[in-house]
Amino acid sequence: MIPFNKVHTTGKEIQYLSDAIANAKLSGNGPFTLLCQRFFEEKYGIKKALLTTSGTDALEMCAILADIKPEDEVIMPSYTFVSTALPFLRQGAKVVFADSYANNPNIDADAISSLITPKTKAIVVVHYAGIACDMDTIMTLASQHNLLVIEDAAQAIDGFYTNKNGETKPLGSIGHLAAFSFHETKNIISGEGGLLAINDERFLKRSEIIWEKGTNRAEFFRGEVNKYGWVDIGSSFLPSELIAAFLWAQLESLDAIQEKRKWIWNTYNELFKSKNIKDLQLPIVPEFAYHNAHAFFIITKDLQHRNHLIEKLKSAGVNAVFHYLSLHASDYYKDKHDGRNLPNSDKFTDCLLRLPLFYDLEIENIAKIVDECFV
Repeated sequence: MIPFNKVHTTGKEIQYLSDAIANAKLSGNGPFTLLCQRFFEEKYGIKKALLTTSGTDALEMCAILADIKPEDEVIMPSYTFVSTALPFLRQGAKVVFADSYANNPNIDADAISSLITPKTKAIVVVHYAGIACDMDTIMTLASQHNLLVIEDAAQAIDGFYTNKNGETKPLGSIGHLAAFSFHETKNIISGEGGLLAINDERFLKRSEIIWEKGTNRAEFFRGEVNKYGWVDIGSSFLPSELIAAFLWAQLESLDAIQEKRKWIWNTYNELFKSKNIKDLQLPIVPEFAYHNAHAFFIITKDLQHRNHLIEKLKSAGVNAVFHYLSLHASDYYKDKHDGRNLPNSDKFTDCLLRLPLFYDLEIENIAKIVDECFV
């Protein structure tokens, strides 16, 4: 069976886990935590990076830092995972779901302006499959209406966006705040784990306090205050040093991991293009986006076609899977949604099929997967 995903390890994870144990510093915010955070700050130009226990927790911190209150409105795509919405709902916000583009699962940037009201507080964008959203349009809108932009960059490590001035910026470094995930299905993993990226100086000091259970403990350990206490809301968002140690082994090999994943993505793309693909749509990468090979997906002509391909691939020993169910139509939120039709989000719910993509996937298996989509 060719699995949908297979965990890749670099060979240094066990060594670094042993080092963390030998350091007798396991509770978090130790040497490996600092290494990982500095990596994101130096490589991707993030003002402050804080490791978290998950990408969801990083988004929880975003919602707290954005000071989301009951009756505030937050615009985000419907075609995303529930973790994108939950942190803002927990703060009492009304989530306003936007549609995707017709040919791209990302939020339709041109449709956002019609959703903005005096109650809108933030726009949350999701870089689906590591392919950038139209950040120029979104950041301009946000500036015009004094809104915060939060990047759900869970899938987007080492993805980039080229703005209208020709400047190329890492995903997660453009919005005011951003969240990354290191779940075992992502490019760079630690089993579970995430990272909050703070790109706006207004949030630098408070982010560390929220991260440390609402205390100024980090300032105390830096010698900036002579005692620490409870000064704000927060939670235990920081992960253990064991998670950070595993993650550091992955980050050290990021370039090699990315090179292989991009080769796999490009091989898929080339093999599909050599076929008659009239009933399938391949991923569309806008000119402004430099994707990170997080996922390779195809769009089928309808739900029946996708179900047929899933069963056909399964019979051939290939595990291909669908992805998100539109959040606006979910059992939990459909009665809270404002009733607008979001046809493109629903189309991707029915027609998007993700194919296996992991570090150890080789050419003969990629060819087999592509062939089975047509035989």
